[in-house]
Parts: sequence; structure tokens; C-alpha cells
Amino acid sequence: MMGHGAENMKYLFEPRSLAIIGASRDKNKIGHAVLQNVIAGGYGGEIYPVNPGGGNIEGILAFRSILDIDDIVDTACITLPAKFVYDTIVQCAEKKVKHAIIITSGFSEIGNFEEEKRIADYARSKGMRILGPNVFGVYSSQVRLNATFVSGNIPSGHLAMITQSGALGLTLIGQASVENIGLSAIVSVGNKSDIDESDLLTYLCDHETTHVILMYIEGVRDGEKFIQAVRKTTLKKPVVVIKSGRSEKGARAAASHTGSLAGSDDVFDDVIRQCGALRAESTKEAFNWAMIMADNPLPKGGNTVIITNGGGAGVMATDACEKYGINLYDDSQNLQSVFYSVIPAFGSTKNPIDITGQATAADYTKAFDAALASDTIHTVFGIYCETALSPSADLETIINKNFLKFKSKGKLIVFSLFGGQQTADYVVSAKKRGVPVSDDVYDTASSLGAMYRYKEYMGSHSNADKISDAILDVASIAAIVADARKKGRFFLLAHEAQKIMKLAGIPIPRSIQSQTIKSAVEAAGVIGYPVVMKVVSNSVLRSR
Repeated sequence: MMGHGAENMKYLFEPRSLAIIGASRDKNKIGHAVLQNVIAGGYGGEIYPVNPGGGNIEGILAFRSILDIDDIVDTACITLPAKFVYDTIVQCAEKKVKHAIIITSGFSEIGNFEEEKRIADYARSKGMRILGPNVFGVYSSQVRLNATFVSGNIPSGHLAMITQSGALGLTLIGQASVENIGLSAIVSVGNKSDIDESDLLTYLCDHETTHVILMYIEGVRDGEKFIQAVRKTTLKKPVVVIKSGRSEKGARAAASHTGSLAGSDDVFDDVIRQCGALRAESTKEAFNWAMIMADNPLPKGGNTVIITNGGGAGVMATDACEKYGINLYDDSQNLQSVFYSVIPAFGSTKNPIDITGQATAADYTKAFDAALASDTIHTVFGIYCETALSPSADLETIINKNFLKFKSKGKLIVFSLFGGQQTADYVVSAKKRGVPVSDDVYDTASSLGAMYRYKEYMGSHSNADKISDAILDVASIAAIVADARKKGRFFLLAHEAQKIMKLAGIPIPRSIQSQTIKSAVEAAGVIGYPVVMKVVSNSVLRSR
């Protein structure tokens, strides 16, 4: 049976040969769209259309059956009606196909659990992995593979997307194209009969072209596997998560959509945060975060300075920074030393730094240069308000030139721009060039806050997580468990559980065992209030 590691997933994203089973001449069918996209995308591997009628489709020889192909087939993309899928999987297994991408719907999402399980179980018994059913396919810039029914070209870049919803995934691709956010890979998992998000992360975690991973999920089936995959990945690159099913009705909708159980949203929220992933509220927020983290350096420290030509906008930005947990540098003496010579006498060297409404492009550059030169300022939040002295015609000088200067020095600068139509147009064009700009201080602060949260996680977990396996006393923990089983128990007593926690390096509250009220009160005084009381009794546990 095949493994579940990155090497196994490689042939899903980088197949040397691909069969499209259900390839069609009818332009209104998915089988035609997938084949056409594979060809148009420039895929360099072998392409094998499979259609019972044979002949030629899009100028390529079509085979009546996958068994007629006299070559190795790494991956098969299946677009046939649901009733034909099982027999097709049997043929794929006979052909020793490594992966089957089942685009076809009509399985667990409509209650057809039995047939879906039959397909997955058979494939697993033959060492073949299944993606789907109910997916839109796979895109991989690594081999220029567009085995999807997406309409139009997919721009290549550094963002990978995993989505449980095919339709939403198609929307995300369209949105990425509008924002000019290039994709390294995109894959939908659909009903997750076999391959799930955790499997895909094993590949994307070490994929050099992928800088950020965005995930849309509706439910997690194997929580421990998911946690391990996310934790491993976030130590190497940011993972942004959108999870639906927050509300009770939303959870029910998720169950009817892909058969997923959304689970407790509070638990998911806590777990995902502990794993270092960043949970976004919306696709807009997720894309904002992904864009800024894909091509910009993480802050080198925690000190942020707002530089603005509009006092009111600066106040709003201050509120936004507080909302998203951004530390505004407030060493007034040092700020005065840094900015005194580059702002007007009636400006302000307090954070936010107010260069006043009379500021020109040159004044912005002087203030940005001062911040760039200061080792105590780690991030600049630049705010532009269109004025007669700072017209929109100067935006390229104020924004782009300073952005490139900061980026070349490995320092982070982000912007919010306010003005008329030309300023709005500039925001759109600058975002498409990868400049971290927005037309709202809260959008910018949200992205900046996400970067700081990820930096904080990396700083507090990376070293500990890398050495945790090496220092864990597995033998001692196993001995405690073995002793309990030897005594006929399938549970641990309090002192045994506490010892394991200490061996694992997990801090636990201090506890003292007492047999009388008097000694319990004395113990509480030693520990310090508040305290909790818990019964320690083997017989009480057995009585349950």
C-alpha cells in the first residue's frame, strides 16, 4: 500500500502522464473543458484522452479504455457519471494508476455514502489514492498542469489554495486573477473519501514555489492528523484558513454540501491558533493576508510607526492597530530624534507621525527614509490622503519607489490610500503589482496584525517544536502506560497522568493530595487561591 508522505502526493501535483477518462468532443461537457485546459495550460507530460468512441479529440488520439494505453499512467482524471465510476476505478487499479481525481458528483454529498466508501476502500486496497469525489480538479504551476474545468487562464505565482468547495474554489481562482495574485497550486478535496487537507499539506509544506497556503474547509475528520500537518507546515510558511460552519445553521449547511461535520467552532478556533495558522473571516481578508505575506518580509521586531499627512486618518489607523493587536512604538524621545528634522514645526513626532496636509512627495520620502534608517522602528504604516500638494500623480513616487526601497532593505512598509478616482485606480493597479496597499486602514491593519501574529508564533514555537521529539522521554512515558495496563487498567490515575505531563514538558497546576478538610484548607493556602477540588479515588472511577 502506498504511503501518505510528500513523495506520494508528488504524482498528484507532478504527474508524468495524465489520462482524462470521459474526455468529450462536446464543448458543453466537463470532460471537454478539462482536456482543453490541460492542453492550453502547456502541460508537458503525456496526455491520454479516454472515450468509448475512440478517434481523435482536440487533435489527440483517444483510447476506448485506460487499459488500452501502452504506457504508465500516473494520474487519471474521471469525469464520467457516478454510476460508471466504480468500474472505472477498478480499471485504473489494474493499470496501476497512482492517483484518481474524481470530478464526478453524486456521492456522499447527496447521501450516497455506500458507493463512495466502496470506491475508496477498493482503491485503498490496491494502493491507489483518491481525490474527491465532487472536486473541480488540480492545478500545479510546477508542471503547468491545469486539470480543472476552470474558465480562463490561471496566473502562476506563490499562493497555494486547498478548498473543500469546488464552486467556491472556482470563485477564489477568479478573485486571485482579478487581484493578480499568482497561484503555485490549487486543489479541491470535495468529499474527502481518501485524500484530505492534511495529505496535501505534506506536499505543499516543502514546495519551494509555494510561499503561503490558503485553505477553505467545512469540517475536519481526522483531527490529530490535521493538527500535525498544520503545525509542521506553519513552521515553514504561513497557512491562512477560512472555515465555514461557525453558526448552527452554517454547520448544517456544510453537512448537506459535502457531508462534513463542522464540529465545535470554538474548539477549532483554539486549535488552529495553537497550530500557528491564521483564521480569516472572509475571502477578502484571506486574500489581503495572503498577498502581503507572499512577497513581503516579516517584521523584524514589534515596533510600528504610522506616518500620515492626515490627522484624522492617523487616528483611525491608531484605532485599527489597537483592534488587531499591533504595537505602536511610543518612545517619544527617540521618535523626536528620528523625525524632528524631517517634519514641519507644526507637525507631530508622536506616533502617529503627522507630516501635515502640506506634505509633498519629497516630504513623504524624507519621513520614510528616516524610519527606514532607524533600527528601533521595524514596520511603517504609511497613510496617504490626496491633497493639492500631494496629487495622485505623485503616487508612484510616494508609494512604489519607497516600497521598493524598503523591500530591498528587508523592512516592511504597508499603505492605506484615500482620494478620488485616480487614487482608487492606483490602489487597484498597485495591488496587482504586489504593493501592500488598500483603501481602508482597517484592511491594512488586519493584514499587518496577521503578520505579527505569525511572527510571534514562529518566535515562540519554532525552536521548541524542532527539538521536542529529541528531548521527549518516550521510554519513561511508555513504562507508565505499560504498568497501568499490567494492573488491568485502561486509564491513568492522577499521579500517573501528572508524571506523564511533566515528562512531556507540559506545565500543569500544582496539586496536593489531602484526606481531611483541615489539610485541604492548609493545602489551598500553600498553593494560593483560587483553587479547585477533585476526588482522587480508584473506586469512584470504577463505579462509573
